[in-house]
Amino acid sequence: MPELPEVEALRDFLTEHLVGHEIVRVLPVAISVLKTYEPPLTALEGRTVEGVARHGKFLAIDTGGLHLVTHLARAGWLHWKDRLPDGQPRPGKGPLALRVALETGAGFDLTEAGTQKRLAVYVTADPRTVPGIARLAPTLPQGLQDQGGPPAPDFDEARLAALLDGERRQLKGALRDQSLIAGIGNAYSDEILHAARMSPFKLAASLTPDETHQLYEALRGTLTEAVERSRGVAAGRLKAEKKSGLRVHGRTGEPCPVCGDTVREVSFADSSLQYCPTCQTGGKPLADRRMSRLLK
Repeated sequence: MPELPEVEALRDFLTEHLVGHEIVRVLPVAISVLKTYEPPLTALEGRTVEGVARHGKFLAIDTGGLHLVTHLARAGWLHWKDRLPDGQPRPGKGPLALRVALETGAGFDLTEAGTQKRLAVYVTADPRTVPGIARLAPTLPQGLQDQGGPPAPDFDEARLAALLDGERRQLKGALRDQSLIAGIGNAYSDEILHAARMSPFKLAASLTPDETHQLYEALRGTLTEAVERSRGVAAGRLKAEKKSGLRVHGRTGEPCPVCGDTVREVSFADSSLQYCPTCQTGGKPLADRRMSRLLK
């Protein structure tokens, strides 16, 4: 799933390639991605792009008061084309969901792989009316606020401590909660906890002041590094760039780059987490009930 660093890089890319250009055609291929019907997609045609904003993991393309908003979800992606294919795309079983064409002949496709269709597209006068954006936390580390959106209050250690105070959830779940800290998903929550040397199962409310400091520095450092690494990377190379910078996420069975221990995994019904036992759990593997059942 694209997370804050990749969506921010896409915002930069689209700002450079869309602003000042006219949208001449918006072609829905998979009707299921459309979450609003009024105004219609055709209302965007003939309008000029004035800006691109990021709200958590949402992108909002502003055409002068009317916004095309999208959330790429787990398997969605944006593919830029300097020259779009001629003709109208046909609905079918392929990944193409939506095409946006400019007056220059360039444009982009929104695609979604797999069978779980969660890619979402909205047309709205105010992005804050999109349910997922309305629920977003307004707090992010300084320099990582939603770009093009409303300013967020300062995010410091005290703010993080206040957010986690009384949170009886595990750190992994708390970091992924978009109403708590917007923009972090499955991959970067693994990376942040590895950098902080904390178990993903540790209760958020149990952090000491020193541990809160440790987590804050890891969160800020991990996201800032990922944003800088993704900045200027073309849309088509962002997925590979993200994967190349991950230390534990998606690297089950590989050696930890910090200590050399084997990266392990805990599987859930629709996701998994990766961690290093030596760096994060005192050398003890975490219980993986799903795997335990398979081994019986």
